[in-house]
Amino acid sequence: MALLIETGLSNWISDDEIARSLQAVLPDADIRTAETLGNPDDITMLAVVDMQRDHPTRLPNLKLVQKLGAGVETIVSHPGLPGHVRIARLKPDAPAQGIAEWFLAYILRAQRHMAFHEAAQTRAEWSPRAPVFTPDTVVGVLGLGHIGARTARMLHAVGFQVMGWSRTPKAIEGVTCMHGQDALPALLGQCDHVCAILPSTPQTAGLFDARMLAAMKPGSQLLNAGRGNLIDEDALIAALDAGVPGHAVLDVTSREPLPQDSPLWRHPGVTITPHVSGWHLGDALSDVAENFRRLSSGAALLHEVNRDQGY
Repeated sequence: MALLIETGLSNWISDDEIARSLQAVLPDADIRTAETLGNPDDITMLAVVDMQRDHPTRLPNLKLVQKLGAGVETIVSHPGLPGHVRIARLKPDAPAQGIAEWFLAYILRAQRHMAFHEAAQTRAEWSPRAPVFTPDTVVGVLGLGHIGARTARMLHAVGFQVMGWSRTPKAIEGVTCMHGQDALPALLGQCDHVCAILPSTPQTAGLFDARMLAAMKPGSQLLNAGRGNLIDEDALIAALDAGVPGHAVLDVTSREPLPQDSPLWRHPGVTITPHVSGWHLGDALSDVAENFRRLSSGAALLHEVNRDQGY
């Protein structure tokens, strides 16, 4: 029984670093990377960011795919992954904190007119502009799971009026919670900023189409750190041109890396960050180690994904 670390990323935490961290808490475990793979028949657990197309055929005895993050749509939809292979995701505190901070940073950037003042500085121009008053500002948080709830609580603690939306009923102190598809347009029309932190499912893919974007408050800001396919990007560009919403901040896009010829790069109403909002894993690798132990012993896994629901 062996664990293979194969993130497939060159610009994040290296596979060797992850393997060393896991080996420190699992000193007797057989932990490998692509460079130390050996016999692929030994691999029963795979830790990835995104699965490669040939992983299931290369690893015939695979029992568990551990996502090193939250979004599992590309693993759930992998055409070659056998039905008996289980999937688990992470619910770590560090990236949830980081994503909540990312939302807060770009909301405050808009509230304090930072882009305006930075532009004025280049002209040596002293141009006071009143910040937007936080208690008068309504922020919507779409998705009230581990990360969304953390975001909603942080925004409420800063002093914003916070509204939350989810597929099923949720309750968060200080947050006006709504649920169900029919409630979403009414919520969007009240929000000055909308924070999307939804998973990718058949129900959420393309959720922000022309009709849903038109339901937003004129001049509002849409921030997406959920999944890139939540937004119809062509519809978004048209909506931004019409001023509804007034700005979009995107940490995720439908294709990553975002192609250089994408109009999103050059649109004045779009700010792009390269999927960096939830960078740090913190102590989440302890859950990976625990799932390796549980897979070995037959115990229930941490954060196992319902493959039918997609999360």
